Amino acid sequence: MAGNLHVKKGDRVKVITGKDKGTVGEIIAVDVERNRVIVQGVNIVKRHVRETPTATGKTEGGIISREAPIHASNVQLVVKDGGKEVVTRVGFKREEVTKRRPDGTEYKAFRSVRIARRTGEEI
Repeated sequence: MAGNLHVKKGDRVKVITGKDKGTVGEIIAVDVERNRVIVQGVNIVKRHVRETPTATGKTEGGIISREAPIHASNVQLVVKDGGKEVVTRVGFKREEVTKRRPDGTEYKAFRSVRIARRTGEEI
């Protein structure tokens, strides 16, 4: 399914499996080719970084904690339903729009929009 994921950068998601199951966070980055996402505060790993000299001086070395990617199938989108946040599956709907050419003429075209299956609203 490379090329079209159900989540995007900036979406609030809930982790549905793994060691961080139940954690809600925002997506920081998406790797479409590998079907992976990086969620803020999820899958924290420690990396040993060597000090490297730069033009302005030394950069910090040592042990750094940061988020590692998780598979996109392990997260579910969180949307607002009424006053509370609920998880939902994502659907796609094609809607007709009017586009304008550089010469000023208009034409009909379709664009794909994401919808929340639980609420039926556009995301």
